[in-house]
Amino acid sequence: MSLFDRFVLVVDDDSDICWALEHLLGKAGARCICALDGQSALEAVRLHAFDLVLLDAKLPDMNGLDLGETIRCTAPGVRILVVSGYFYKDDPVIQAALAQGLIFGFVEKPFSHASLIAAMESALGQACPRA
Repeated sequence: MSLFDRFVLVVDDDSDICWALEHLLGKAGARCICALDGQSALEAVRLHAFDLVLLDAKLPDMNGLDLGETIRCTAPGVRILVVSGYFYKDDPVIQAALAQGLIFGFVEKPFSHASLIAAMESALGQACPRA
């Protein structure tokens, strides 16, 4: 599934990561909004219909997975991909979130552009569970 004309929310407290992802996604044809904290992310989700959220697990004002649950309640059709250097793919918390359908994938920092794009395309190709 292509990223062309997809609307993506990037949630990361590192402005350099936000800048890099915004440029990477722009080259892939996606539209992007960045949020540096959970409250800004929630406001963006209330105002826009995103196809995908790239979500950091550790934010200055809240836990990223808790934010993911709130986002899924607010926008049940959005796909969430956790991008984190705090957790690892086999972490029980990540595996539980995947099994519950809270998140659609996990990408460990640091990541290659190709692996991130592949994970995003995979997430967009998955059906959302019914809310």
